[in-house]
Amino acid sequence: MTRPFARLGVLALVALAAALPLRPAQAADVQGARVWAGPEYTRVVFDLSGPVEYKLLRDGNTVELELAGGDLARGFDAPPAQGLYKGLESRASAGDLHLVAQAAAGAQPKSFLLKPAGGHGYRLVLDLYPGKDTVVVDAADDRAPGVLASIKPTSSVGKGAKQAAALLGGERKVIVAIDAGHGGKDPGSHGPSGTQEKNVTLAVARALADEINKQPGMKAVLTRDGDYFIPLKRRYQIAREQNADMFVSVHADAFTSSDARGSSVWVLSPRGKTSEAARWLADRENRADLIGGVSLDDKDDSLAAVLLDLQQGYAIQASEAIAGNVLKALAKLGPTHRGHVEHANFVVLRSPDVPSILVETAFISNPVEERKLRDPAHQRQLAEAVMGGVRNYFEATPPQGTWFAAQAMRRNGVLASATKPAATVADTRADANVRDLHRVARGESLGSIARQYGVSVNALKSANRMNGDTVQAGAVLAIPAG
Repeated sequence: MTRPFARLGVLALVALAAALPLRPAQAADVQGARVWAGPEYTRVVFDLSGPVEYKLLRDGNTVELELAGGDLARGFDAPPAQGLYKGLESRASAGDLHLVAQAAAGAQPKSFLLKPAGGHGYRLVLDLYPGKDTVVVDAADDRAPGVLASIKPTSSVGKGAKQAAALLGGERKVIVAIDAGHGGKDPGSHGPSGTQEKNVTLAVARALADEINKQPGMKAVLTRDGDYFIPLKRRYQIAREQNADMFVSVHADAFTSSDARGSSVWVLSPRGKTSEAARWLADRENRADLIGGVSLDDKDDSLAAVLLDLQQGYAIQASEAIAGNVLKALAKLGPTHRGHVEHANFVVLRSPDVPSILVETAFISNPVEERKLRDPAHQRQLAEAVMGGVRNYFEATPPQGTWFAAQAMRRNGVLASATKPAATVADTRADANVRDLHRVARGESLGSIARQYGVSVNALKSANRMNGDTVQAGAVLAIPAG
């Protein structure tokens, strides 16, 4: 068989054979493809109709996936260039399918096959990692190329320039995934008058989505927008696929006694965190997925465990803060069940990298609260209370590159206006006596950040108008000049 790259020279062959001992009776079709460009690597995922034997071949900046007996499904569209992935072509030769991807100069490929799991079929994954001479421009930089036009291979771009570029080129909205509990064949609990939980949760979830979409800098996505069933694990997977900054599951409590009343807010328990970590580390499907933008499949067990623990720790810390805000807001509508955030190993709270809370709006088994849960006006009040708690969290801890982060920077004098042209970013930062911006990572302190940039703790506190000595993970700090 003549390979299509014979004219390009000697191939550097990196072969990862599929684990299946037998070739499938019916060759698999490539049904679709999608790209995720992260800060550390770019991932291309091909959705397959079944298992496949394949080889990975590389020649220069070209990466080829040779699929034995494969074919493209009707309507297949190659994904547009993104990150280290620059385009895709396909060829057929001797009954085999050749997917030919163009990669950034120096990019290093890695591939693996994933078996069906979590509502997905077979997937062939191609990861592209930057080499020493690879120029990496992230999604934020792409929106304002003028700011970073002079980037050279291996050069380091300051965090402040990247964040300013993101703000000036487009302040993304924070995404809140809203999950209406139960649905379809699973009605959930029911009240004395027959009110079904699945209908109440959908009404409140829709109202909450409406409230969130009215807010500047916020966007809502619903895991379900109708009366149908979704498996529990699939609910938080939808949030992760939507790149959600937060996950809120809406429920209505029930108890054997009709006297039980009040709302409550739940986060994942320490036992749930531990058991979920064990599942992620033991399952190849999970390890190959993204945890906060980092794949664990190429890490040894010890490093993977540390990275997962750090990410889970951040997600649970954020979940606690969000839950506290929401519980305070709900308390203004009426009594809360226990008066504090509660912990449980609910499946929908197990996302390792998306802060997640479960809201029990009231006891549907209580006749008085059942009547309220049926009232559209009360449903709207519940939605407004939850939205207020969520918004307060993002105002206090704005994710990098979002509208909320832009507002925080303007309040601190880092950016006077997001409408200034890119050419004036340096002037704006100079006027504010700020040489860089730093997003606080988990485990960092003011002292460690000050040492990193060669400034004093007092100068750092003064530049950010801080009175205390603690700083929260996710906060954006201005780094003073000099």
